[in-house]
Amino acid sequence: MAGPSPPQDQMYRVSAFVPRFARALLAGALVATLWVNLAPASYYDAVEWRIADLALPGWLAPFPVSLTPMNLLSEGLMALFLVFVGKELREALVVEQGALVGGRALLPLGLVLGGMTGTAGTWLIVSGLIETAGEAGFGTGWQVPLGTDVALCFLVGRRVFGPGHPALHLLLLLAIATDILALLVLGLTQHVAGLRPLWLVLPVLATLLAWRFHGRALPAGAAERARRAQRRLWPYLLAGAVSWIGVVAAGLPGALGLLPVILAITPADRSFGLFAEAEELLHDPMNRLAHALSWPLVGILFLFGLTRGGVDLGALAPTTLTTLAALAIGRPLGMLALGLGLAAALDLRLPQGLSLRDLLTIALIMGLGFTVPVLSLETALPGGAMQEAARLGIALSLLAGPLAILVARRRAGG
Repeated sequence: MAGPSPPQDQMYRVSAFVPRFARALLAGALVATLWVNLAPASYYDAVEWRIADLALPGWLAPFPVSLTPMNLLSEGLMALFLVFVGKELREALVVEQGALVGGRALLPLGLVLGGMTGTAGTWLIVSGLIETAGEAGFGTGWQVPLGTDVALCFLVGRRVFGPGHPALHLLLLLAIATDILALLVLGLTQHVAGLRPLWLVLPVLATLLAWRFHGRALPAGAAERARRAQRRLWPYLLAGAVSWIGVVAAGLPGALGLLPVILAITPADRSFGLFAEAEELLHDPMNRLAHALSWPLVGILFLFGLTRGGVDLGALAPTTLTTLAALAIGRPLGMLALGLGLAAALDLRLPQGLSLRDLLTIALIMGLGFTVPVLSLETALPGGAMQEAARLGIALSLLAGPLAILVARRRAGG
């Protein structure tokens, strides 16, 4: 159901919550980095503390499950963040005036696939040349650099382009799609023998039932009682819980567990832009859910940075350079090669208001990574030194942010 029309000066301005997310994430990672370098034993004892050992039946969980602060954040609460960003991707695809409706999806799709191909290819080449870790086989860990970081990309992009520039919206769109696709690739390529796809019946059924009985668009003459019932959130919360269980039991990352149910939730009638401030005035179920998550996610991202973002400054190793090269070199080159190649082959034009120089800057900013690459470490790499070396490489990739800001200032000054 459409909400009140937003004031004109709020149209296409990004919500203030997105920079809050980025600052919370960075603050948590900074505290964790200080802690792990000053008192590493107490840091690892804290984040790996066994809250409970869950004795689940083998048909539900074939491996022992220990609940720790680290996996509680990564497998559980971060699913809420993926819902928050996944909602934007769904609106971009299907809602009127969405950023990916029709042929507008082709160029962003090429840029996303090109960036992921470039990161994976660079990881394979560089690791094959310099990797010395005894536990690493050919290509081990290529999934680590596939993702980026939505909140941090926005924080840098806003400084570079300004709050209303169309390049900022394209940057957000690419970051969201890249992160979701990267987690899917991680889940489908790691521990393939342990995947149990039959469990995916649960998220499919939960989504279909939530849509059939609660989320379908109502006819024009529907009673007000039916409209009020459609605005309730509890059926979606129940469906989300069932979906999460099915995704985790299937062997996929828990962070993806709530995404299927987004397809069942009634959206607004039109899109105002990615993370638009105007959507804070809307009262459709999808935006109400996003509003309810806004403040809790600030705390969740701080805790994620605290439990996953501790960077050992002494962990420099070949894996560090491999990770940094894949993110900072492989992704921008892949984006430009495949994205611009597709644009030339299909005679696609850049979105209105964007220049080739803007696209080059977007590719540079997309070279930073944090949230999803850090989520991928535990699954994609052997534990211990390789993970810590890769985490340092991920942290170093954040220098792409200041570099993009410096380049933009010099361009403006010139």
